[in-house]
Amino acid sequence: MDYKFTSRSVEDTLTIAENIESEKFPGMIICLYGDLGSGKTVFVKGFAASLGITDNITSPTFTIVKEYMGGEMPLYHMDVYRLLDNEDFGVEDYFNQDGICIIEWADLILDRLPSERLDIHFKVLDENTRVLVFTAHGERYEELCNAVL
Repeated sequence: MDYKFTSRSVEDTLTIAENIESEKFPGMIICLYGDLGSGKTVFVKGFAASLGITDNITSPTFTIVKEYMGGEMPLYHMDVYRLLDNEDFGVEDYFNQDGICIIEWADLILDRLPSERLDIHFKVLDENTRVLVFTAHGERYEELCNAVL
């Protein structure tokens, strides 16, 4: 089932990320899809802030994974945009941790993603407005979406 949320500002995107974070669980996997500038990293900033992470959150485009350990639980922020075809960086190892994985450009590694996860598609409508479409894969993610959206 898909759930839609319309964000009319950066603050709206931060708020929905904070609300999703409130339902977090160890091993959570969130996959983000959308064009450059659509709000993916803004979402991660809101999620990280709610976890209590005070580091400056930036897209890990050139490092692929940034690990943040200073919050309630570890956050593994991935950006696979520059990943070469069939390049292996051990993504599956992160899925088996007790932290949370958030993956930007997840469509580039669809074949490596676990079947249970939360997909969020960002669609730009105008300078300030985004439609976020949440697709829950698995019972825990359905429950999360029902609680938040």
